[in-house]
Amino acid sequence: MIFGPGDIIGFSGRGLVSDIINIATYGIPRIGISHVAVVGTTELLYESTTLNNEPCAVQHRLVRGVQAHTIGTRIAAYDGKVFHYPLTTPLDHNQAHSLLSFLNSLLGTSYDDIGAFRAAGEKFSWVESRLHRENLHSIFCSEMVAAAHRALGLFQTDNVARWSPNLLVRVEQRQRIVQQPVRLK
Repeated sequence: MIFGPGDIIGFSGRGLVSDIINIATYGIPRIGISHVAVVGTTELLYESTTLNNEPCAVQHRLVRGVQAHTIGTRIAAYDGKVFHYPLTTPLDHNQAHSLLSFLNSLLGTSYDDIGAFRAAGEKFSWVESRLHRENLHSIFCSEMVAAAHRALGLFQTDNVARWSPNLLVRVEQRQRIVQQPVRLK
């Protein structure tokens, strides 16, 4: 499988945390997406998580927040289904470089537990995004992916904090930013 910079990798876990995320974001437990990450290079996947016990491939330490891992290793170690959402239009060299710079600038940023909770439910997240200004001092998974796609001019949003994993991939599919997913695992 060839991964391009900017592609989304969606995860659907088999645990209680993934089930709760799916229920809160109008997904079906163990079928819907409970976590997303973005491909930074053909080998590296960038994500914001608290549930990975592997050291970051760039920072060489355990991180609770934004981190990078080799794509194959991350997919193989994941307990659940994994989907690849390729970009409809691949990034050019300059866009890929900009994406990698943006993602590297976020490395080590702490995980946003409260923000992830606020992103639950489409209407609730919209209201919360009006009450709370965007802040990337801490960041959750789909907030990071939405911010990366917005930084590239692919995705228009007034507040990247309002996007849950399920909602983000649904909207980006409707807007033809990403293609239909291919199941990897």
